[in-house]
Amino acid sequence: MLDTAAAARPQGIAVRCARALLSPWSRLSLLVVLLAAAGACVLVFEPQRLLSDGWPRQLGGAAAVLVFAAAYGLCTAAFVPRPLLNLAAGALFGSQAGLPAAIAGTVIGAGIAFGLGRMLGQDALRPLLRGRWLNAADGQLSRHGFRSMLAVRLFPGVPFAAANYCAAVSRMGWLPFLLATALGSIPNTAAYVVAGARASTPTSPAFLIAMGFIAVTGLAGLLVAWRKRHHLRGK
Repeated sequence: MLDTAAAARPQGIAVRCARALLSPWSRLSLLVVLLAAAGACVLVFEPQRLLSDGWPRQLGGAAAVLVFAAAYGLCTAAFVPRPLLNLAAGALFGSQAGLPAAIAGTVIGAGIAFGLGRMLGQDALRPLLRGRWLNAADGQLSRHGFRSMLAVRLFPGVPFAAANYCAAVSRMGWLPFLLATALGSIPNTAAYVVAGARASTPTSPAFLIAMGFIAVTGLAGLLVAWRKRHHLRGK
């Protein structure tokens, strides 16, 4: 009997420790630590130097595009602004190869952030969704995931990383999230890639059209956000 009780006691301690480590708040703490470490790595390694230093010469062709897309995804998950990376894609690879690299990187980065938020943050954060704005946003993303995320991607203004983690806390599915991200990111990403590819000729029609598109969509995003804000206030 004593041997059985002694054997059961360590097992009980192990179970309690495992439950504590896997609890929602422990996982959320891990997510915070990972994001802080990612932000620190960005500050230390400065991936934006690709714009000034250029791409490593030993990488070329399709391999360079694939490596850039993977690096793009990791950088966006670490809060590097997408416009900067899109400009880099255009400057390094031109319009034709730069756009697929940027879109692939966008989807990779969104998937990383969504997966981390879903696995490590959703259980702890969902009970905290109180207040009119938070409930409205959660309901919209949960019930109309593809349509809502497509609108978020089409109209700039919402930070990319913030949208990814907010979507992860909602009940949106993986497929609508990734598909809406891929489709909705094309127009604005293409404009930045073209601007990066033609940055050396700022008076060219392609550069001017791209910059005009960026300005118009930015203004449209501000107007939509302003209208939504007043709509929510009126409820």
